[in-house]
Amino acid sequence: MDDDEGSDGPEATAFEDFFARVEPRLRAALTSLYGADMGREATAEALAWSYEHWDRMRSMEHPIAYLYRVGQTRTRRLRRRTGITFAPELAVPAPEVDPRLGGALAELPERQRVAVMLVYGNDWSHGEVAALMGITTSTVATHVARALEHLRRSLEVAADDGA
Repeated sequence: MDDDEGSDGPEATAFEDFFARVEPRLRAALTSLYGADMGREATAEALAWSYEHWDRMRSMEHPIAYLYRVGQTRTRRLRRRTGITFAPELAVPAPEVDPRLGGALAELPERQRVAVMLVYGNDWSHGEVAALMGITTSTVATHVARALEHLRRSLEVAADDGA
């Protein structure tokens, strides 16, 4: 973006609208992957990249999916250095959530954890998760089903208990 336009120009307004629309969903996806602190860091890195490459970003069909991958790439070095992948202890569970849920989620494979957290924790559709992860909706359904099966076993909850 040109510095001459100022913060009130049409490009700035378009980016602000984009940011307001994309940031909450991107943050939800990346915190599902990395936990609260690292997820916010990955979100900030991805959105900074989108600002720097706004000409390219504004025409993308699935910007959240692309920025999700940018966030993963940008934090890869930090994850290797710190060894952090997912930190369930950073998330603040709602009072009705079993306190063992964070540990059970941490045991899930990455794709299953992201899929189940976005579908059930953030009310995303299977299609939205599929676009984000670059997989089919049937694969999302498989990830969610396997994740729920694992969580039920880990938390010793029967499927018909409403879990």
